[in-house]
Amino acid sequence: MPRFDTADVQRYYDRYTDNFVSHGPGSRVGALHRAVWTTDIKSPEQAFRYTENRLLRYLDTLPLDQVPHIVDLGCGVGASLCYLATQISLKGTGLTLSPVQVQHAKQRIDRAGLANRITCIEADYCALPDTVPTADVAYAIESFVHSSSPERFFAACAKCIRTGGLLMICDDFRCSTPDPRASREVARFQQGWHLNSLLYHDELLELAHQAGFEHLSTDDLTPYLRLGTLRDRFASLFVKTCGWLPLENTQFGHLVGGTALQTCLAKGWIGYYLSLFRRSQ
Repeated sequence: MPRFDTADVQRYYDRYTDNFVSHGPGSRVGALHRAVWTTDIKSPEQAFRYTENRLLRYLDTLPLDQVPHIVDLGCGVGASLCYLATQISLKGTGLTLSPVQVQHAKQRIDRAGLANRITCIEADYCALPDTVPTADVAYAIESFVHSSSPERFFAACAKCIRTGGLLMICDDFRCSTPDPRASREVARFQQGWHLNSLLYHDELLELAHQAGFEHLSTDDLTPYLRLGTLRDRFASLFVKTCGWLPLENTQFGHLVGGTALQTCLAKGWIGYYLSLFRRSQ
């Protein structure tokens, strides 16, 4: 049984999305995920668009005879699909548990004039509605860890993605460590951010294989995250100052989770990886 059911995850994003959109580090481009600062990145916008630009390069490898259909599994406010649609001709479907995010996404899509190409629906990506068209490519950016069951996630992907199609997952994964401090910080990260499927990467590869996906590549992006920013230091100070309070279960739970994540990434207890798969059967 998952630690957090879909209603818990929905409430989490309903509570925080307005704040993420207005004040988050990726607010200028609507990104709810992290920036990746590889050596060729020159601006914050490029850093926040790193994963989407990687996806565009993967699309170039597909033999397509029609406009591709792309599915965003945990689409947030639809910013990734809107960006992709400005770069290539596509049809896109985004799924999120949060009705608050659906409203943000619809407004963003309408403002961009993309309503005839992109749609965002309130749905569980582990139980995809039959109305979602077959995907040439599907991706999950920092959303896989929220899945109620990684097995159900891959089963839904196998149902949705056509044979030969691609699946990209960019997310956090556990790393083996003998350090006894790791368990507490990982647990705080899971609790604060409402995570059910924080796996070891080898577990991800095995589940993908069992579901009929061929592993093509994995990149460790952890070295390209900027840790310890002013925002991060302020959040850490707040959490330490109020450490005697059970903040994990309050409106400040995301700060506890974020501070724990910073520690885990810095210590090597968690890694941030981008993995690509092809549906082979």
